Amino acid sequence: MLTLASKLKKEDGGKTGRASGASDSTYRVSIRDRLLTKEVAELEANLPSTCKASFPDEDKLHHFQLAVSPDEGYYQSGRFQFEIDVPEAYNMVPPKVRCLTRIWHPNITENGEICLSLLREHSIDGTGWAPTRTLKDVVWGLNSLFTDLLNFDDPLNIDAAEHHLRDKEDFRNKVQDYIKHYAR
Repeated sequence: MLTLASKLKKEDGGKTGRASGASDSTYRVSIRDRLLTKEVAELEANLPSTCKASFPDEDKLHHFQLAVSPDEGYYQSGRFQFEIDVPEAYNMVPPKVRCLTRIWHPNITENGEICLSLLREHSIDGTGWAPTRTLKDVVWGLNSLFTDLLNFDDPLNIDAAEHHLRDKEDFRNKVQDYIKHYAR
């Protein structure tokens, strides 16, 4: 599956056989791509059972989708799609993540913006992005937004959080309605 890995191996083996006058840029692979080759292999080996990663282009490990299908809680039976783009400056900056599925969630807006501290470049509480974090942390964090990281006290979608505080049963019904219409 990881054709970029084979590309990296060819590059390492082919450096000495380079034709004179060949441009260095044709043989360079970015630090991001080198990191992603290792991280994607680790991610695939340690993916939560409720998640599935898909790579539309196997040569572009920096752009992929993640499907999260929670098996408990308010969002059980839904299938939520996320788009993950890893910028060239990775691992010094976090990946850009957007929820593609319309959802009624206190930490995800209906437009797909996500409030997850580890995706913040700078975080007051010290839980934001750090170069030691990996894609596995991002995936596990997104998965946890549907269970233990579901946060009604510091919401991005204030209407959803207030709805939950007012009437938990009606909140559950609205979540199920969204799942029925958008997350199957």
